Amino acid sequence: MSSIQKTTRLARIGMIAAAYAAASIMTLLFLSGLAWGPVQFRVSEALVVLALFTVDAVPGLALGCVIANVVNVVLSGSGALGLFDVVFGSCATLFGAWITWRLRDNPKLALLGPVLANALIVSAYLPIILAGLGFYTIPFTSISLEGTYPFMYLFGFIATGLGEAVVLYVLGLPLATALSKASFIQKMKEEA
Repeated sequence: MSSIQKTTRLARIGMIAAAYAAASIMTLLFLSGLAWGPVQFRVSEALVVLALFTVDAVPGLALGCVIANVVNVVLSGSGALGLFDVVFGSCATLFGAWITWRLRDNPKLALLGPVLANALIVSAYLPIILAGLGFYTIPFTSISLEGTYPFMYLFGFIATGLGEAVVLYVLGLPLATALSKASFIQKMKEEA
């Protein structure tokens, strides 16, 4: 691989990371935190479709997730509890993007990877963060989940999985269709 190719890949990874982080932070600032919490519609996850076109999206999305989650720790004041999201949430994005890349020949199936990765991983640590922040009820209800990790995990699995599926299939698939017609995407696919 030439130094120009390495530089191009590094720049692509950086641009994808910046786009993901910016979209996550915008969601946090303008959509009342729908990018974090027990019910999530992280609009930036639609960018996972970039992994259908380039392997560079895998580290780019993961890095963008790290940046966004660190910014959330600072803005929300969640402290050490927020580090769960920085580490494990970013791992979920990394794993989901990797599955998307591996299954890229079947986009509808490929996008199921991030849905499952986020539903399984985020749900495992979300109850710990929420309990630490004093959150014990299912949003929009008065149903308390205090001290019931299995129910909190199940609720998180369903809520996170559904939110991720909505974002990926309602926003991500049309984005992938539009991008697949772009000339720069065709060039990236040829480089892969």
